Amino acid sequence: MNTSDDAASAGPREIGGATAGSAHDPTDATADRRTSSAATIERALFEMKRVVVGQDEMLERLLVGLLSRGHILLEGVPGIAKTLAVRTVATVVGGTFRRLQFTPDLMPADIVGTRVWRPSTESFDIELGPVFGNLVLADEINRAPAKVQSALLEAMAERQVSIGGTTFGLPNPFLVLATQNPIETDGVYHLPEAQRDRFLIKVDLEHPTELDEMEILARMGTRPPRPAQILSIDDVVDLQDAADDVFVHHAVAHYIVRLVMATRRPTGYGVPGLEPYLEYGVSPRGSLGLLAASRALALIRGRDYVLPDDVREMAGDVLAHRLVLTFDAVADGVPPRWIVEQVLAGVAAPRIASRDDTEVAS
Repeated sequence: MNTSDDAASAGPREIGGATAGSAHDPTDATADRRTSSAATIERALFEMKRVVVGQDEMLERLLVGLLSRGHILLEGVPGIAKTLAVRTVATVVGGTFRRLQFTPDLMPADIVGTRVWRPSTESFDIELGPVFGNLVLADEINRAPAKVQSALLEAMAERQVSIGGTTFGLPNPFLVLATQNPIETDGVYHLPEAQRDRFLIKVDLEHPTELDEMEILARMGTRPPRPAQILSIDDVVDLQDAADDVFVHHAVAHYIVRLVMATRRPTGYGVPGLEPYLEYGVSPRGSLGLLAASRALALIRGRDYVLPDDVREMAGDVLAHRLVLTFDAVADGVPPRWIVEQVLAGVAAPRIASRDDTEVAS
């Protein structure tokens, strides 16, 4: 395998997966597993796209979050199929679906559950809340006060809740998909920066195109299609394990680190023009998230190794919402995704080498 200058430094050849220091040499068994996983994911994606029109990228990102065990924040105007997409994904993967409509008068107990007094037995029973599901839609999360947001975020981080001194584990897999409406300011409580960091991915959604709108009318105007179950929960867990085993070369891992470091010290990493716009850069959770998301995307694309292009494609969704901008940046209307684009343009990606027409990261 030819190696680039970035890969020439000493260090582990792989992050996770097989034994550190081993070369990337998939066996027939792993190749069969990769082919099977790719075919399964392709069938699932096809079924989702049969129901949801014009949101292919969102559907792919939902799968990325599911396979990398990360939660997702969806932001877009009403009526662009956010709820339909989450419900469709839950049906296709065979998981339980729960919807939480956040309102200003919501209480934490309405989400996680509470103790209920039973006069007949003169004792308390535990009533588990709607957060106990495989896919939980937190609709308009910014309409609930901070106490409720914190209760949900605790469940997201710990994957368990405590009620009356008793701890209850959440189902596996467990994925929270929260939505935000960006066009309203009355009666909303914006997520603090530290809470946004808990979401692996933030997807910004736009209105469909003219052709997509025509397809929506044709497909959804009379008898909307209903999704079929393609996977089981056990299949999802197997795919999550397969994503964990996706090969990450040391040079690609170093590329992820340099992208994150460029948001903290732009001048030292070749993008000095970003200094006036960045108050705080991406946290280490962002590095881990970009690594996990890149692995999941590679698996969806039918590969058992991560390419720099996977990292570049996921960087905007994983890193942009973790940036804390300065007052000048906010006043000038500088979008966080533009900053990520400048970082991607300024930080060189590792080169790709090939042997025997087999594409590998080096």
